[in-house]
Amino acid sequence: QLQASGGGLVQAGGSLRLSCEASTSTFSAYGMAWFRQAPGKDREFVALISWGDVRTSYTDSVKGRFTISRDNAKNAVYLQMKSLKPEDTAVYYCAAGRWAMAATASEYDFWGQGTLVTVSS
Repeated sequence: QLQASGGGLVQAGGSLRLSCEASTSTFSAYGMAWFRQAPGKDREFVALISWGDVRTSYTDSVKGRFTISRDNAKNAVYLQMKSLKPEDTAVYYCAAGRWAMAATASEYDFWGQGTLVTVSS
């Protein structure tokens, strides 16, 4: 089970930190990712961090602004978002996939409930 939090309303240029906590004893074996879905659009990949914490990947539109990290001791993954833009407005979902290392939604077996991020202009 994944529990996401940290969303909210922020002005353009602001920052937010999303958190996602997992209830599993084998968290370190899971690749973790964030996806988002804007109103009227398909869900899209945002960022991932591999199970061995050796690789991160970002979609081009967030590179240099977003940072994904994980704390295996806390069974948590984070998404630090800076310089937010109105086009970042979406429901953000964390996802977990055992040994996952890809930006494809089908790699991830478990999904959080989503947390809404709204960026005003």
